[in-house]
Amino acid sequence: MNPIKRLATQTLTYGFSSILGRFLTYLMVPLYTYTFGKAEYGVVSEFFAYAGFLGTLLVFGFETGFFRFSQDAECKEKVYSTALNFVLLANLVFVLLIAVFVSTISTALKYPDHHEYFYWFALILVFDSVAAIPFARLRSENRARQFVVIKFIEIGTIVLLNLFFILVCKRAFEADANSFFGKFYNPEIGVGYIFISNLIASGVKLLLLSPQLKGIVGGIDSGLLKKMLAYSTPMVIIGFAGIINEMLDRVILKFLLPFDTHTNLEQLGIYGACYKLSILMTLFIQAFRYAAEPFFFSHAKEKNSTKVYADVMKYFVIVCISIFMLVTLYIDIFKYFIGKDFRVGLPVVPILLLANLFLGVYVNLSIWYKLKDKTLLGSFVSIGGAVLTLVLNIVFIPTYGYMASAWATLACYASMAMVSYLLGQKYYPVEYDLKSFFKYFFIALLFYFSFTTMNEHLPLMKELPPFVLSSAYMIAFLIFVWFEDGKKLLHRPASSTSL
Repeated sequence: MNPIKRLATQTLTYGFSSILGRFLTYLMVPLYTYTFGKAEYGVVSEFFAYAGFLGTLLVFGFETGFFRFSQDAECKEKVYSTALNFVLLANLVFVLLIAVFVSTISTALKYPDHHEYFYWFALILVFDSVAAIPFARLRSENRARQFVVIKFIEIGTIVLLNLFFILVCKRAFEADANSFFGKFYNPEIGVGYIFISNLIASGVKLLLLSPQLKGIVGGIDSGLLKKMLAYSTPMVIIGFAGIINEMLDRVILKFLLPFDTHTNLEQLGIYGACYKLSILMTLFIQAFRYAAEPFFFSHAKEKNSTKVYADVMKYFVIVCISIFMLVTLYIDIFKYFIGKDFRVGLPVVPILLLANLFLGVYVNLSIWYKLKDKTLLGSFVSIGGAVLTLVLNIVFIPTYGYMASAWATLACYASMAMVSYLLGQKYYPVEYDLKSFFKYFFIALLFYFSFTTMNEHLPLMKELPPFVLSSAYMIAFLIFVWFEDGKKLLHRPASSTSL
């Protein structure tokens, strides 16, 4: 099979659970934003941002480390048991630290009366971090069906519990606090039911992975652990820096905006809700990551592998640009995904979509430091992006609010992609089709700005249904894509890029 089509198939397989499953989770956003206030949703955005930071640290980069060191079938079990035991022990230490310092942490983050939030998230993080290693094994063994089923059960549990607590029980409580379902709801918990739903789902997921947890009996190989830490520690730095780039804004907005805490949380809630409108791009990149990492490693020693990597990048960019066009052209439809009070933040959406485009490009480009064992050098790229994100947010948030965060995200990912490309050409040269990238990039911007101008300044456009102009532009763009590259890929013989 054509390796590009093979990767696309794997992306769809993992993406079926990742995209559809997480999309079901994102469908909870309308429930949250139509049910809770802006400040309450700001709390949700903030805590999930904290979880993003800690979740990256608590896996220790051992997912990628497992792929790297398990290539030799003879030592795969030893690699797996070492990774699993180390992550488990590290997470138990983390829970202990939370229990000891919960009062100090909750006071510093301005939640002195909600220690339970921190306990709940500590357990969520432990369950998810330990589960990451069995999931990595399933991916390496191409056991996609089991991977998908467990992911779906986890997502389904989150969705059903959210609907139960927030929709059924909350409404029952408001109608009659003593009713059967009303007794399951405590208004003092409020958005905490979102956290409880995620905690239960993470526990169910780990329970379903319990057959894979038998690897614990293999113990830890100290010599192998040192090698894995040397390889994976830079991956932690890279991952942590990546989370800074992705989520720092939702952590510091509450502290840098020049208003009172409640208003700052409202602004955070608006930004966090509008950020969700870039989910199509985010979910595609996530699905691609699941499939691409083992794909890149398995094809690294094959003939013409760099040609395949270049083709992967090209078609990846085409898909991302198409997603950008879809969301921005139909923003009048996508805006109903969030509550009316949150839509004031819609101008950040095109900026964040472009930022995610460059993040996806960086994901493709970053293969050079993983294949050449230059993870420490790769970490410097992520650290540079994190520093840029931090500086831009600190300097501009007090004046420009969450718009500064959106532009900082775009500047960060664009600069990281450029630096990674330059370093990659030195250590692992790949002839990427830059002409094609810039062609699609500028065509997309041209279409977007001309569409926006016509929609706002031509009186005739206001008399037509809003989807007419959007559809005309989208169809024109897809026709352009088809004649430029679509036909070539569809009719390309497998042998032309076969490895």
